[in-house]
Parts: sequence; structure tokens; C-alpha cells
Amino acid sequence: MGRDEDVLEAEGINSVADAWARAAPGIELPANTLAAVNLSYADVDAAVKDGDEIAFFPPVTGG
Repeated sequence: MGRDEDVLEAEGINSVADAWARAAPGIELPANTLAAVNLSYADVDAAVKDGDEIAFFPPVTGG
């Protein structure tokens, strides 16, 4: 996405997917993207709360 960090207003963000939608409006979450909440892997449906750190890891190739 070309950025290291975003700080989002927590109001209306209840899940990892909501955070993605707020951080990248109009951009669909790429398939196979990993997400983490507070340094633990999480599903996009995982609940989040104000103050949580959410990270997205894009799919990569290689071997």
C-alpha cells in the first residue's frame, strides 16, 4: 500500500475487515492476505477494539 502505518479513528471499526475497509477504501482485501491483531494471527472476522494494533501481510511468492 506504500505506507508503513496508519492511525484510524476507532468508531465504527469492529473487525479486522472493518479496519481494512477504513484504511483502504474501495480496495478489496487481496486473497491470502494474513492479518494479525496485537501480534497474533487473526481472521478478518476477528473482533478489534480501540487501541488494538492490526497488521496486514500481503501474499508473497518464492521458495
